[in-house]
Amino acid sequence: MRACAGQRSGQMKLEIHTHVEHGRTVITPHGEIDLVSQTELKKLINDLVVEGNIDLVVDLGETTFLDSTALGALIGARRLTHTFKGSFALVCAEERLLKLFRITSLDKFFAIHETRAALFGNLEPDDGDHLPGGQPA
Repeated sequence: MRACAGQRSGQMKLEIHTHVEHGRTVITPHGEIDLVSQTELKKLINDLVVEGNIDLVVDLGETTFLDSTALGALIGARRLTHTFKGSFALVCAEERLLKLFRITSLDKFFAIHETRAALFGNLEPDDGDHLPGGQPA
């Protein structure tokens, strides 16, 4: 498990935890992802992909805030993983965050699942990189 933490003067820090689950690297940011902290997330994701971890899940269950730069970081992460023939999915049940994805129409761009159990329960047993029907997760 990898953990990254950043502290900004007078602001909440962002902690990012990672672990492997069902063959995918799960990234769980704790706190706010904004103009300053999104660079930590982007760097971590880039490092993971360079190391060969191309099937990523970002679990936003512990994320309290996203701004437009955070959305940009997630878009870039999805594109990066897909460039390397990997997969990218989000886990998010927080209505406040889901509303942001709907308003920006990014709910059509990202595979968003309410829980990790819902995501992993939809995976075919013989192919952990795709949802039923062959769609990348």
